[in-house]
Amino acid sequence: MLTAFVAIAAGIFVLPSALQAQEVTAPPSEEIVANLAAGRVIVAVVKDAIIIATVENPIESQTHPPIPVELNSRRAGVLFGAVDWFSPTSDQQFARLDRELPHLRGEVSTVDQRLDKTQPLDLTTSEATDLESVGQGLLQRLSRVAVNLHAKVSYPPNEPIVQLILVGFVPNYGPEVWELSFNLTQEMRNLEYYDTKITRPVYVQFWPPEKTQPHTLLEFQYPPEIKLPQLLDLLKAKDPRIEKICAADPKMREVADRFLQGDYKKILVPDATQFLRAALAATTDPKSRQTMAVVNLDSGFEWVLKPPAEPKPLAPPPQDTETEKDRPAERPSLLGPPSD
Repeated sequence: MLTAFVAIAAGIFVLPSALQAQEVTAPPSEEIVANLAAGRVIVAVVKDAIIIATVENPIESQTHPPIPVELNSRRAGVLFGAVDWFSPTSDQQFARLDRELPHLRGEVSTVDQRLDKTQPLDLTTSEATDLESVGQGLLQRLSRVAVNLHAKVSYPPNEPIVQLILVGFVPNYGPEVWELSFNLTQEMRNLEYYDTKITRPVYVQFWPPEKTQPHTLLEFQYPPEIKLPQLLDLLKAKDPRIEKICAADPKMREVADRFLQGDYKKILVPDATQFLRAALAATTDPKSRQTMAVVNLDSGFEWVLKPPAEPKPLAPPPQDTETEKDRPAERPSLLGPPSD
């Protein structure tokens, strides 16, 4: 399984002008490390609000927790995957996508037809265009980093390098939840020299669900090869840890039953947040960092459980060349084995 990864880059990395006006130059053969945001995102659509709860899966020492990010008064996003790109040799940070996300917007002339679902969403509205604009902005930012990677990258096939969970309210439509997946591809130009690209995002809409699907809790996990028990599955199985919470408070039993029945419009925000906090605390590792935020239909984004302070970055390693043999286990390389 892949955690952080390493690649070799050359060229210029350009940060968004909203964050930094000057160019950042990466010397030839600069080692670039990308740390991952890994864990779970649980989305609960309730009466007049959408609750976003996240739980970190600390798969390696520099794992980032997935964190809700306010994009505007009615939309928020959570990033999975390679969010933190930096050089351990020069202590230079090239991208921090979760922090940059509120500023990443791309130009959209027409709405991508892949957004055309059977649901009655008017794709000519500014809200639909904004969805595509966020995806295009993140694609452009990732592409500015990836275009300078010319060594072979050994990344799991068909595993997105970045995923974005987008939630929000659309006027005259209601709540929506989307997953945007970005993949990394490479084409060999000559021996040991590759062109690296990020493919256009794949959009999948999860809310509103299909007519035959229940209107209940949604859950997303990264990396995809790690399958942890989902909260809804624990509810269905009457997990004793959750049953204990419900037995102690009739209101919690009511919330659990409504989630199971798909009766989301009768679940109030205070009751749902209390239930989710108690259920996640009882069923997850206490060492895993958690967050919770709410996107309210009327008042917008607000925190229930703010992200914990990040630990101080590790000191950069000595400047002498690090070989693959000497590379620390918590920072495995994406580069393929050397040629014979």
